[in-house]
Amino acid sequence: MVVVADTSPLNYLVLIGEIQVLPLLYRRVVIPQAVIDELTHPAAPAPVAEFAANPPGWLEIAPVDVAEQLASNPTLAALDAGEIAAITLAASHPGALLLMDETAGRAEAARRGIRSTGTLGILRDAAAADFVDLPSAFQKLQATSFRLPMSVITDLLERDAMRKERL
Repeated sequence: MVVVADTSPLNYLVLIGEIQVLPLLYRRVVIPQAVIDELTHPAAPAPVAEFAANPPGWLEIAPVDVAEQLASNPTLAALDAGEIAAITLAASHPGALLLMDETAGRAEAARRGIRSTGTLGILRDAAAADFVDLPSAFQKLQATSFRLPMSVITDLLERDAMRKERL
């Protein structure tokens, strides 16, 4: 299975020190050049820019012509370049999994039949495989600019606690 990532999950996993869960869960992750461009933007946090400037071997960078995609599909205009490129790349690999947090991007991916999960889903799956401590990861995530209703995080933490009790 091909796994394609957008900017946001990579950004937050780097910021909370949990980027290593991606190769543990998926072995290899493909990202479009537009995502590298966003991760190395001057406004990107220093740890994120450093990660993107020297990507690990499990991270594959693929070219995607965003302008061409916009010209042929104007409905993508509401999305940023990284989202457009990531959706396009995932669409070119039947059965791909798209890692993306943005609601509009995930809705467009769903419209195209592309499966997706976000940062919380990645962390949930990593916790289920005992690659990460979910409460600790969520605590670090809450110290970033990541925003999601507390009820979603509480629900995931309760499910994780129940999973641990069954072990």
